[in-house]
Amino acid sequence: MTTLALKYRPRLLSDLVGQEGSVKALANALKRAKESGKIHQAYLFAGVRGTGKTSTARILARALNCVDGPTATPCGVCAPCRAAEQPDSSLDIVEIDAASRASVADARALREQVQTRPAFCRYRVYIIDEVHMLSTEAFNALLKVIEEPPPHAIFVLATTELQDVPDTIKSRVQIFPFRLIPVGLIEGRLKHVCEQEGVTAEGGSLRLVAEAGQGSMRDALTILDRVIAAGDGRVLEEAVREQLGIVSAHRVQGVMEALAAGDTATLVDHCRALAEQGADWATFWRELVLAFRDRLEQEARAGRGPQDLLRWARMLNLLLGRERDLRDSSLPRVVVELALVTAAQLPHLVPLDALVSGTAPARPLAPSAAPPPVPSRAPQAVREPEGPARKSPQADVNEGGLPARLPLAMSPLVQPRPVSRPNLDTGPERERATPPGAPDLPEGLRHACSEALRQALGLSRTLGTAPQMATDLSWEPPVLRFRFPANVRQTVQDLERERANPHLLAALATVLPGLKEVDISYDTPPGASEAERPEDRLRREPAFQELLRMSGGEVVEIRREG
Repeated sequence: MTTLALKYRPRLLSDLVGQEGSVKALANALKRAKESGKIHQAYLFAGVRGTGKTSTARILARALNCVDGPTATPCGVCAPCRAAEQPDSSLDIVEIDAASRASVADARALREQVQTRPAFCRYRVYIIDEVHMLSTEAFNALLKVIEEPPPHAIFVLATTELQDVPDTIKSRVQIFPFRLIPVGLIEGRLKHVCEQEGVTAEGGSLRLVAEAGQGSMRDALTILDRVIAAGDGRVLEEAVREQLGIVSAHRVQGVMEALAAGDTATLVDHCRALAEQGADWATFWRELVLAFRDRLEQEARAGRGPQDLLRWARMLNLLLGRERDLRDSSLPRVVVELALVTAAQLPHLVPLDALVSGTAPARPLAPSAAPPPVPSRAPQAVREPEGPARKSPQADVNEGGLPARLPLAMSPLVQPRPVSRPNLDTGPERERATPPGAPDLPEGLRHACSEALRQALGLSRTLGTAPQMATDLSWEPPVLRFRFPANVRQTVQDLERERANPHLLAALATVLPGLKEVDISYDTPPGASEAERPEDRLRREPAFQELLRMSGGEVVEIRREG
């Protein structure tokens, strides 16, 4: 019984699907050969499996040797055309499998055979399949004959690994790329085959088969052959999904909606159901990523805001990053569950103006995504020893508890005037400032902070070394102050970048109750003036810190404007 892939193999250049560029170039070359009697004698067809490389090589042999040739439309009935249908029975069309004849001895034997003139046809065509499998010595043995072949010899090389073909060979041949065939063209070809075979196909069943072919027409036809057999002469969508291990579209959409809503319980239920069905996790993952890509495109075309687009993009990026882990893991279900739960906890971003105006949702983060609330007290006004009274930071917060003013650009930004602070080192003020449960100061402070930073969720464990590097570490509620040598700024830049991260603040608050802010400063090198950077001022702004605390956000990047 002939398979569909063989039965519907292209016989003419016009039958090739999805390779219009190569088809046009070959047709023009045959036309010029008909007019001038000259043609290039070495070709290299490169592309993925099942895109028509070997079929095109046979079509080229038929087109060159047809009694009407060279022509782009061979008759198909003359002796040379019929001989091209069965190359093994023709003396003038020689197909060589380089995977099994890769030695230098085989290459030398071929070089001697090339000198023999064709028995019946105009040209003797040598089709070398999987040519990249030849050894280096075999390639070297063929260099001269490919560069200057006898007038009656035509070489057609085919490979799926163009990068493995030596440059010395590439420079002597004309290279024709065979690209992945678009899904729409494969689906159209499958419909034509079903019509010719008298087979009925359900709704999107052929679309699933075309997508499973992954750009290969031969693979798609092979899958169609199997699905027709499973469906008793029909192409049923359920049979396609069962044969290919494709998860139902309803299940994929359910997982995607649960991710969008941050519903981790539903995600775990979906994973359990997939495991009970014996689903192929890699196939499910591919379907989910494609569904996310389609959703991201829909959101972009609908003109959604940058916050919505960025969240979908971040989830899609996370899923793509776990694809290799899924392939390499012996526990794919665990990898899938971990990735889905992590993606569901990504924060829901809201516009900054909504936060400032107080119209943002009460819980801007996904369910269970926010760290435990950090106990906070309203900032108290501190009287300065000299000059006019300084306005309390509490006045910069509106009735809804949101900051009324926020520096949106680095310039202009007024540097806060230094204020006096009570001495917390001695006396009863030190006892009142140290909350119950805080580590003994200063002996246990470094160790407690190091352990808290190492155990902080979602942060690098290397942050735990920062307290040990500090020249001074002081707890002045509600602020934990670090002071580092000037030469370690690059080393502790991770701590400086994450200083306003809610996860970091929550971790430190477990050992320093009431913590609301982390302050970082550096010793001034000898002979240098102490200049505060604008980004340092922005990080210390009370209104900005309050916004980060209430929104559960984090500082990702600081850029100067203007």
